[in-house]
Amino acid sequence: MRAERIEMICTPLTWHDARMETGFPWGSAPTVDLSLWRADAIVLFDWLMSTDLNAVPITHPAQKQALADLLARLEEVDITESTEEEIAAAQEEVAKDMGW
Repeated sequence: MRAERIEMICTPLTWHDARMETGFPWGSAPTVDLSLWRADAIVLFDWLMSTDLNAVPITHPAQKQALADLLARLEEVDITESTEEEIAAAQEEVAKDMGW
C-alpha cells in the first residue's frame, strides 16, 4: 500500500494564463479536491514535463488544456525537484500494482 498522499485543489485555469484562479469569461469556475499518491504525482509530473501536448491524441481541445492545468497544479507541490532516482522509484511503485 502506498503510504504518502499529496493533497491538491484543482481549479480550472484560463487559456490566457495558467496561473489565474478566476478563469473563464463567466467568472470563477467550480473546483474539486483531488488526492494523489505521491508516487503517482511524481510519475504524472515527469511525464507531463517530458511530453509534447501537441502530440498527445485528443478528441477535444479541452483535453489538452486539462492536462496543462494538471501540470500547473503539480508544479505547486513539492515534487518538482524530484531526482532521477526518485522518479525511477516512483515509476516502480506505481507500476508494481497495475495488474493489467
